[in-house]
Amino acid sequence: MSAPPATARRTRPAARSKGHRSRARRMQVWRRRLTLVAGFVLVVVAVLSLVSPADRVVKEIKLPLRHDDIIRQQAAEKNVDAALIAGVIYVESRFRDQTSHVGAKGLMQLMPETADYIARKTGGTRFTRADLATPQINIAYGTWYLRYLLDKYDDNTILALAAYNGGETKVDEWRREAAARGEKFRVADHVPFRETRDYVERVLKARKDYRSNYPTELGLK
Repeated sequence: MSAPPATARRTRPAARSKGHRSRARRMQVWRRRLTLVAGFVLVVVAVLSLVSPADRVVKEIKLPLRHDDIIRQQAAEKNVDAALIAGVIYVESRFRDQTSHVGAKGLMQLMPETADYIARKTGGTRFTRADLATPQINIAYGTWYLRYLLDKYDDNTILALAAYNGGETKVDEWRREAAARGEKFRVADHVPFRETRDYVERVLKARKDYRSNYPTELGLK
């Protein structure tokens, strides 16, 4: 039997070498692809880790919440909606301790005379007006006053908020005037103070926002 041609003997190693190089190139391509995918995944994870804190910061700026433990405590103790308390604080002070140009003080912007009255009703014999700078006292007294107004106006939140801002005397007067004309009292129609009308609307909106954004912190679920 004659030997195979010399060219045939050389072809097989060449074919094996070509196949090996082809597989090596494919492996390199796959490694590069895997490296790109892994890099992409790492970038996505890094971006997502930054987005969550950024969202929290934006929410905290737009809709701050402080002293949620005190709010929960007072809401449960006095049977007042925690989101309503937070909404009042937001509109009154944006959770900053301050004194208004008319002398209202603290987070819930209580007038000193109102605070004196609440102290007498609740047995706060050691209360001083400086205590209104303390979140625990301010929120406790403000929540007590909200509960008092809700009781007075048969749990009508709109009337209670109008009185919180405009005063009980004014709200009672406006209601009498509406009744004298045979009309059902409505804030939009019978409250002559734009500030009070806007106040009620803003607190109700803030209450809705706090319910949506801080249900756990406020003990709503």
